[in-house]
Amino acid sequence: MSNTQHGEASGQYSEPLTNDFRAFIASRSGKLPSGASAEEAGASEPGYAYVSDRATRAVFDKLVPMQLAVEAAVRAFWHLELGRLLGGAVKVGPKQFPRVYRITQECAGILGIAAPSVYVVNSPYLNAATYGTKQHSFVMVHSALVDHLSDAELMSVIGHECGHIHNQHVTYMTALRMIESVGGRFSALFSLGLSLSLQAWSRRAEITCDRAALLCCQDLDVATRALAKLALGSKKLYEELDVEVFLEQYGEMQGNVGRISEIFSSHPWLPKRVLALRKFASSDYFQSHMRRGEGGGGEGTPLGEVDREVEQIVKVLG
Repeated sequence: MSNTQHGEASGQYSEPLTNDFRAFIASRSGKLPSGASAEEAGASEPGYAYVSDRATRAVFDKLVPMQLAVEAAVRAFWHLELGRLLGGAVKVGPKQFPRVYRITQECAGILGIAAPSVYVVNSPYLNAATYGTKQHSFVMVHSALVDHLSDAELMSVIGHECGHIHNQHVTYMTALRMIESVGGRFSALFSLGLSLSLQAWSRRAEITCDRAALLCCQDLDVATRALAKLALGSKKLYEELDVEVFLEQYGEMQGNVGRISEIFSSHPWLPKRVLALRKFASSDYFQSHMRRGEGGGGEGTPLGEVDREVEQIVKVLG
């Protein structure tokens, strides 16, 4: 698969394209007023969300003990995390890292959310994360990620993070980070049970946000390559990477008892994410995006059927 270069990526971010995407998202999930959060605007669930993600969050929202634990964790943690970033990272803005700022603004516009604050953290690891509360979210981007990815690939990654905000994941994600950091201060049984529950949900949430990434960058090859680079992390090896051979690891994984260790992970294994994203790319939902300027309808696999197929891919056991 080709690695999109800077000049090619710049052509993807033209204003007419952005306006068309905004209109599509607005028609499917409700455009948010400028500066408003999804909760404040009372927006419905984004139409692309993975059904298992939505269902799990609906259960969480009804569990009072879960809500109390999450709210307490988030109140304590997000101020500390934000303070750490303000003191040890660099905040992105129109005059500070305008490339990253422009891409963030573009992703937020496509999904119809207020653009989050973004901080670049000095780290050699390819990673990004989103934390905060329902009212205030911020994205942390590792410096290595900016160095290693093309503009189009970076748009995929930042689009993924904006997807967490669009789908109201942020509070639960911050709670999971807090519990994992200070779990020893809680009852061991309570913290383990809560952590495993949140991790199981988080793996589903990642599938939703990989879809947001694809909606933002609009190119399956780009989104797939960005995911594969996260697994590799070597500029010298990127051009030799064969994604099809990489995906063969999924088959090997199925016969390995060690696959059960995924239950302790907040993310599905990367081959699963790539395969799940390919399924979404074949959906009527995504295909209608790609034909938006041609007057095409929603040809492709119904999204409900895609979700059922994805569930078979991402489940840990069975």
